[in-house]
Amino acid sequence: MISTGRILLRRTAPSITTTPAPLAATAIRGYSAAAAPPVPPPHRFARRKHPALLRTPTPTVEEAVTNILYNTPQAGSAPVRRHVLNCLVTDEPGVLSRVSGILAARGFNIDSLVVSKTDVKQLSRMTIALKGQGTTVEQAIKQLEDLVPVWAVLDLSPHALIEREMLLAKVNIVPHQIRDQYFLAEADLADADAALDRSHKDGGDAAADTDRILQGTHTQLHAVTNLAKLFNAKVVDVASETVVVELCAKSDRINAFLKLLNPFGLVEVARSGMMAMTRTPVDGVYESEVEEELVEAVDLTSLPPS
Repeated sequence: MISTGRILLRRTAPSITTTPAPLAATAIRGYSAAAAPPVPPPHRFARRKHPALLRTPTPTVEEAVTNILYNTPQAGSAPVRRHVLNCLVTDEPGVLSRVSGILAARGFNIDSLVVSKTDVKQLSRMTIALKGQGTTVEQAIKQLEDLVPVWAVLDLSPHALIEREMLLAKVNIVPHQIRDQYFLAEADLADADAALDRSHKDGGDAAADTDRILQGTHTQLHAVTNLAKLFNAKVVDVASETVVVELCAKSDRINAFLKLLNPFGLVEVARSGMMAMTRTPVDGVYESEVEEELVEAVDLTSLPPS
């Protein structure tokens, strides 16, 4: 086709007709015509198809709140401490059982409970020592104050206290070897003449056995007496086989004294329970603080060499 000014030539692409290849030509390197050729592995730089994201349903308000409460860590529990409670109650029957019942319902194990009358008529004082968490003890105090016979409940633990407890301990002064040898088969161990009579029947030396018993008893009595002096204790009763020691001190000091008396042989132990009273400061300073300041003020260089 020819136009004015320009010559336009059109080329028509030849029609290409494809003929199906013979079946023999489709066989490539041992693969049959019916089987398709293997798919080549993807290139290492090819884009990988990411899996479709799972759409979680939107939780309701109740479910969201429940998840938050469940996944929020709980606060650490308060430490268990020793508390000393001072209760002023009316002196009437049944008060002790009601107070101990409230503490038992709270799960407290009472370490010490002392009840005594005061100088005021129909007014008693309870001193209770127990261990527990601060919040639980505060709730127990509020519940005790709701009782009609209870006038007031004070927690004396944060204050400086004077604590005292009475101990009566009956200690064996007969050595273990002599007791096992002479008094094991005796029903009555109060008289040393039983050992002497048995020595005569057995044909032994009565004088030597008696001296051995007396010497061992005196040695153990001397040891118990010296230990009592170290703790400012008193020997209030002495018998042929036992001795009774009295000690008034703190609970920790009494526990230490009992541990030292245990090797001698404890026959009977009675403890009165702890009594407590707050200290009164002098010019805003407690007596214990003054003692600590005096100890710190000692110059070690001024002490003689040891």
